[in-house]
Amino acid sequence: MKSNELRLRKIQRMAHEIMDEVNLRNEERPSDLLNSVIDNLSRAVGDLTDPSGNYSIEYLEEKVGNAHTQMFGNRVKTY
Repeated sequence: MKSNELRLRKIQRMAHEIMDEVNLRNEERPSDLLNSVIDNLSRAVGDLTDPSGNYSIEYLEEKVGNAHTQMFGNRVKTY
């Protein structure tokens, strides 16, 4: 796989881990944490869906990575 494809797969994996954490665990979470996670993810999606087709993979990594770190701290998810 090409480097950008690997980077996009990592971004996708982190987004799926966040989604699983939110949907599969029935835990209360502080609304400010969820708001910040949603903000980072929505910014990443907004950049990715630019009608011109231009997006920054670095920006996606930053925003999804921030959301992932906020959700999990320094814990490393393994599947």
